[in-house]
Amino acid sequence: MTGRRRTRSTFRNTVRTSFRRTPSRPRSGVRFDRSMAALAVCTALAAGCGVVPGTSDGPESGDITVMTWAPEGTDATNKPGMPAMAQAYARWINSTDGLNGRKLKVLTCNDHNDRVTAAKCARRAADEGVVAVVGSYSQFGDAFLGPLASAGIPYIGGYGVTNDEFTNPMSYPVNGGSPALLAGLGRELASVCGPVALVRPDSIAGDQLPQLLDSGLRAGGHAPARDQLASEDANEYAAQTKLALERTTDTETGSESEGCVVPALGDRTSTFMDSFRRNREDYPDVRTATVLGSVDQTVINATGGKSGPYEGSYITGWYPVASDARWDEMKKVISEEAFDDNRIDPQDAGVQTTWIAYTVLKAVVESLDGGEVSSITVRRALDDGLQVTTGGLTPPLRWRFEDLLSVISFQRLVNSQVTLQIVREGRLVAARKGFIDTTKLLESADD
Repeated sequence: MTGRRRTRSTFRNTVRTSFRRTPSRPRSGVRFDRSMAALAVCTALAAGCGVVPGTSDGPESGDITVMTWAPEGTDATNKPGMPAMAQAYARWINSTDGLNGRKLKVLTCNDHNDRVTAAKCARRAADEGVVAVVGSYSQFGDAFLGPLASAGIPYIGGYGVTNDEFTNPMSYPVNGGSPALLAGLGRELASVCGPVALVRPDSIAGDQLPQLLDSGLRAGGHAPARDQLASEDANEYAAQTKLALERTTDTETGSESEGCVVPALGDRTSTFMDSFRRNREDYPDVRTATVLGSVDQTVINATGGKSGPYEGSYITGWYPVASDARWDEMKKVISEEAFDDNRIDPQDAGVQTTWIAYTVLKAVVESLDGGEVSSITVRRALDDGLQVTTGGLTPPLRWRFEDLLSVISFQRLVNSQVTLQIVREGRLVAARKGFIDTTKLLESADD
């Protein structure tokens, strides 16, 4: 462990140095042209002069400009509630005193579930001089984090749908993303399920899911899940449903427990469940289980409530259930600033993540105590140990290098805790109190 810490410490110093190095003084006898030096600095920062990119205009005037992006109007996963929540938050915070006396300006971008467009959103963030990208969703971390890193723009509170969000030093995740959800779910299912079938997208983001679910299953002494690929934009899943049901009633395993089908298809999970209901009559004992983000209370209601296929299902989430009193302030903001905006569902994990990400941004700006708010100062505050409390919605969050968990594939992970929920009488309720730590399960997935 000591060896790893030394390596990680060296990496930290390298990363910090790359962003904090200041120009050396000119040697004596060398003519120093101030205008040329200023031009060089501006060029290095990849933006025009006047105001340093990613910087508020100054304590006297400065709006604080950020961006929130998510896919909308696509045939696959859509998260319109995230940018809508960001805009509602801005209206709310600006109706009081702003962020420590400064107006918050939120830009939004639709990445259309497209790699090229995701990169364009990142380049637009750099062009607009945002101080951070906050509370966003995209499946293409490898496309957008590069441009953000080049511009020095921090990515605060992504949805956690790709590994890149847990490896890039510009990323400051507030939850454990899909990795923690799947690992935690697997650990719970190990003791209650017979054969397990995972139905997941045939995509880059989907490729990491089997090993994560299996890490939890293995920890509980269970066999790996049967991995099933499915299109993330299909209109029906009859063939996939039939195969999953057959695989979870396989008697060759010798298990006396009922099988479990785990659909992890994002927005298309409800489409899968329509096919599941029509095909499960011959397999009455098969249960379902999934992760929050693939299902919420509205989906449970739409699929029949307590008489639907989710009854008795275990569901892992990052945060307390939506009925928990700790969400009251967010619900109040939605009610006051976006009452008629049906894009914003307080039960949606994306909306909740955006709320928490903006809670982090608020804490960062307040910590700067009226000083310059820029991408550099925001990053520095986070790197130097600012601790953010979220009213119990997450454990306290802090991104110092020594606070990062020792999970090799997820170096930026600071919060690996999940909650376990269950559908009882058609309602999504807490299955147990508190959080479940998945750190060791994620380390196992590394191995």
